[in-house]
Amino acid sequence: MARFSRIQTAIAMQQSGVIPVFYNADPEICFQIIHACFKGGLNVFEFTNRGDFAHEVFSELNKRVRKELPEVVLGTGSVMDAGTASIYIQLGTNFIVSPVIKEDIAIVCNRRKISWSPGCGSVTEISRAEELGAEIVKIFPGTQVGGPEFVKAVKGPMPWTSIMPTGGVTPDEENLKAWFDAGVTCVGMGSQLISADIIKQRNFGLLEDRANHISVILKKIRS
Repeated sequence: MARFSRIQTAIAMQQSGVIPVFYNADPEICFQIIHACFKGGLNVFEFTNRGDFAHEVFSELNKRVRKELPEVVLGTGSVMDAGTASIYIQLGTNFIVSPVIKEDIAIVCNRRKISWSPGCGSVTEISRAEELGAEIVKIFPGTQVGGPEFVKAVKGPMPWTSIMPTGGVTPDEENLKAWFDAGVTCVGMGSQLISADIIKQRNFGLLEDRANHISVILKKIRS
């Protein structure tokens, strides 16, 4: 079962600020990604369900994370149906992220008190997600939906809404400041942080440096 409650998870996502989003078929590479980012100051991670036997990779990864990096909050993204959500919940995921709103996923997650963040592209979808129990909603794809201006527009009439954009988020100060000034709770970041070159060259020291750089930027923005 999940090691962190959905309340603890939501708080951790807010405090971390940036959620690395990644997938690799090799559990060792996945662990090194998490370890490097963790050393750089990030402790919440979204493993994406995108490859064959991805749940088996996650199972091995999560067992090692629990043992060696117990502070890490590891969740699962790209979940499209309740059956897949149930598999990952059984494997101990701490949160579920989906690119769309699926009520059957909400039911499964709420039954087990697992944090669920569905992808939304309109105020109506955000409101529906919150009715279904989503604490933090994902806007996806972030730039195409409307970027920071969309977040700012939503937060006007709905200041209680917690938003996590994914897509269009980059590790530079100008971009991060625009998102956080608009009112996001946290952001998801994939290849802009964990580039193909880092994986190919196994340059996890560079990944740690990038994560640390982002952590410094976030601290500056939030202060």
